[in-house]
Amino acid sequence: MNAHPGRTIRIGCGAGFSGDRIEPAVELAEKGGLQYLVFECLAERTIALAQQARLHNPATGYDPFLVQRLEAVLPACRKNGIRIITNMGAANPHAAAGKALEVARRLALSGLKIAAISGDDVTHLATQTEWPGLANNRDVRALGDRLVSAHAYLGARPIVDALANGADIVLTGRVADPALFLAPLIHEFGWAFDDWPRLGQGTLVGHLLECAGQITGGYFSDPDKQPVANLARLGFPIAEVSEQGEVVITKVAGSGGAVTARTCKEQLLYEIHDPAAYNTPDVVADFSAVTIKEVGPDRVVVSGATGRPRSNTLKVSIGYRDGFVGEGQISYAGPGAVARARLALEIVRERFKLFRFEPPELRGDLIGVDSVCLTRSGSSPSDISEVRLRVVGRTASLEDAQRIGHEVESLYTNGPAGGGGVTKSAREVLAIHSTLIPRAAVRPKIDFLLT
Repeated sequence: MNAHPGRTIRIGCGAGFSGDRIEPAVELAEKGGLQYLVFECLAERTIALAQQARLHNPATGYDPFLVQRLEAVLPACRKNGIRIITNMGAANPHAAAGKALEVARRLALSGLKIAAISGDDVTHLATQTEWPGLANNRDVRALGDRLVSAHAYLGARPIVDALANGADIVLTGRVADPALFLAPLIHEFGWAFDDWPRLGQGTLVGHLLECAGQITGGYFSDPDKQPVANLARLGFPIAEVSEQGEVVITKVAGSGGAVTARTCKEQLLYEIHDPAAYNTPDVVADFSAVTIKEVGPDRVVVSGATGRPRSNTLKVSIGYRDGFVGEGQISYAGPGAVARARLALEIVRERFKLFRFEPPELRGDLIGVDSVCLTRSGSSPSDISEVRLRVVGRTASLEDAQRIGHEVESLYTNGPAGGGGVTKSAREVLAIHSTLIPRAAVRPKIDFLLT
């Protein structure tokens, strides 16, 4: 790592979740003037699903949009000298690196160095060690064969090491979201791994960028109270970061959306329990004294974060099988739609009683009437001309889950008049459980491929 006094690094966020849009990332690669493009595509449940896919096919387990994203951005990134960092390796970083190699060769892009960072998968340890859970204090070993995955949240260090060894593309598994953005700052500016104030400010940079379009107005928009222009062309964020960690949040000129003090404040508060103690694998960040100031159109300065020494433990996200969910939906429209939908729900419940079918969890919702709020404010049932009934329950078996949808479907000819548009589904539930393990038990590893 080499310090470069006075330099400013530009980092763009090309995705805030696995199913995010791809064209804003292309815009960043082509017009953003970036040194780094980061794709943050993992959530707690996402990686458990990826591990489940890998169990069925060992060649899979990486992000399903990996190839499509790399095909779209690699030419511009290579042309403009932009390095890519992403957790699209999910449950199989090595397979992801192999796919990245295939894409680069297909695009005739030679001389690329691809890094695969592994070691976050600690599933093998979960069956050997007593790990109390954060949520319910159960020993994880009690899950038995229901255990699907256990992934520790790695920090920035292995990414920094990969960059120091010349990686152009870094593919990780489970890494703390802000660490994806913190790593290039540590690498470029030569920050020490115990420089807690700077690591805290760098973690703030990552936290602001990690959800992509949320900070450029996408999740902020409300047409009545806080309208945002041109959301169909929403631009994704860019961070201009100084050696001291001060950051200007902006976006590509002419792209849709907006970067304002309000959009930045909303993202700052996102998923933060205690602003003075945001625990990450790299630092306990303190955002309590952060200041936010607009300095121009779509330019907001955010500064004032600091940090304290990191803990000796790492969070582990555990995925496990937790029964099945069955669902059926049907629509009713026209005069008396709500009354007919309520009658349909009564019929389904009575049918379950007749056959002594008692799912441990069962609910019926009238979507548009009471599915989110208990009552729909400002409207009486007679004012509502269309409604969709949803019946859903948790069961111990797939067969029982399927029965729920079957009963809703039977309402076509055995229920109130005018029902239509039935859908039904049954699926296994993949639940999430969290715990902490000693940092020393997790050993990251880096492997390199060359085009």
